[in-house]
Amino acid sequence: MSTLKEKINTDLVAAMRAKEELKVSVLRMLKAAVLKFEVSGDERKTVTDENVLQIIGKEVKQRKDSIEAFRKGDREELAVKEENEMKILQTYLPAQLDEAAIRQAASQVISQSGSVTKADFGKIMGATMAKLKGQADGQVVSKVVGELLK
Repeated sequence: MSTLKEKINTDLVAAMRAKEELKVSVLRMLKAAVLKFEVSGDERKTVTDENVLQIIGKEVKQRKDSIEAFRKGDREELAVKEENEMKILQTYLPAQLDEAAIRQAASQVISQSGSVTKADFGKIMGATMAKLKGQADGQVVSKVVGELLK
């Protein structure tokens, strides 16, 4: 069992005792997503911290998309609820890098590969995301890599 999974379970129990409804709801959803990952496929998998971080990242991205959709649909109360859920999820993610740090990492990947054309965007993007491993939003990385490959 991963330490991040254990922390989520411990925080869930604490939130239940403190009667924090939103946090309990978010952590139960997260626990269910982790369990779904473990039992998906033919055989049961052991979840790692990296797997849990990927699941949390996916959930945060879903919240961002929902917030945008709710704001377009003039449903501010639902957008606020999603933002609050996203804040809870983000406490389990590593600190996100700023754009300058992302630019530096992407520049290193580009110089190591020797690529400077837009045709190599996918290769550079994949290598940069692998290097940053959950420390940066994919949309920001995509924007930075696009700017560097002009």
